[in-house]
Amino acid sequence: MELSRWPAPTASAPVDAVVSLPGSKSLTNRYLVLAALADRPSRLRAPLRSRDTRLMAAALEALGARVEDVDGAGPEPDWHVTPAEVLRGGAVDVGLAGTVMRFVPPVAALADGDVRLDGDPRARERPMAPVVDALRALGVDVDDAGRGALPLVVRGRGAVRGGSVTIDAAASSQFVSGLLLAAPRFAEGLVVRHVGPPLPSQPHVAMTVENLRDVGVVVDDSEPDTWAVSPGPISALDVQVEPDLSSAAPFLAAAAVTGGRVRVLGWPQHTTQAGDVLRDLLDEMGAEVSLDREGLVVRGGDLYGVDVDLHEAGELVPVVVALAALASSPTRLRGVGHLRGHETDRLAALAREVNRLGGQAEETEDGLVIRPRPLHGDLVRTYADHRIAQAAAVLGLRVPDLVVEDVETTAKTLPGFVDLWARMLAGTSGAASR
Repeated sequence: MELSRWPAPTASAPVDAVVSLPGSKSLTNRYLVLAALADRPSRLRAPLRSRDTRLMAAALEALGARVEDVDGAGPEPDWHVTPAEVLRGGAVDVGLAGTVMRFVPPVAALADGDVRLDGDPRARERPMAPVVDALRALGVDVDDAGRGALPLVVRGRGAVRGGSVTIDAAASSQFVSGLLLAAPRFAEGLVVRHVGPPLPSQPHVAMTVENLRDVGVVVDDSEPDTWAVSPGPISALDVQVEPDLSSAAPFLAAAAVTGGRVRVLGWPQHTTQAGDVLRDLLDEMGAEVSLDREGLVVRGGDLYGVDVDLHEAGELVPVVVALAALASSPTRLRGVGHLRGHETDRLAALAREVNRLGGQAEETEDGLVIRPRPLHGDLVRTYADHRIAQAAAVLGLRVPDLVVEDVETTAKTLPGFVDLWARMLAGTSGAASR
């Protein structure tokens, strides 16, 4: 099948399927960084194996860590991570991965040598100034040619004194998380203060703090928008990676838009993943949602629009836009202006593609307004954005003759998406490739 132009399948009946998803990208990449900085080798069980996580593994190997396959309990190997005795300089390809481009520079500051970071053409347009300015404030030499963007060189000198730093992380919570993950290895630890507009995707920072505490690091987050990380060792990990809840969005949406039923196996009872917002969101949009020991079940019903602030779960916006375009009443999405700096300007791209299909989507200062209208088939451009490709697949369930450009961009976080989508429509269970 030619996947550069993928005919999105239309559902001929309500979907009825059980879906098993690979591990969380957000957790896998945080665990990789901590494991590379730990005091002993670590094991990541059922990690996500996608473009973004392989780029992170390769980046850490470029700095001297080793990431190796070892037999695991699942169909794919686990990862065994051996930290470097001394981090070294090297060249890092960040691709289009926000976690790699924002998490690796603070680690590179600990290297004994220069670390050059660059990535895809669009990566050079994504903001990097907050992490560059923060490292400079901590005495680290960073050469970015005055652009506040990639490519850049971090001139590591083997150690970072640490202390305190104030940043404006309104463009991405990844700036905070990246500093926090490396902070235990700074001689004096680190206090990070965020100033400016509200921090987006707060659950991702809560995830970082929980991960740090799980490996024995002391973090004080009692003061709003301030995180104090004490210096000290990072304990080795032996951890099972949770399923990626954000990647569950298109599959659960399939139940909602077809009036069907989808169960996602292994949904955690407690999690810091922002994707857990799906439970309340789909319920508000008219689906029946239930969580038991086996996983999360969504049953579709009448589909309604919502007025919702997704500031803390912006990665869900593309699939929610697809739901909104197929709903029976208008939707307003608020608090997501920061999505203009993601893989593409997601708000402009989503409005453009929905309108091309005959819908009505309008940008606002901090989000979108979607008014349902009859849709027709056409080519949906994805702009190298995995979430837009997933949203297009959801629309295709109800819109005949919809064709998705570059659906393989979904490999950024969910390799094997097309195959898993087909198995869902066939009513067979299975896991995507890890």
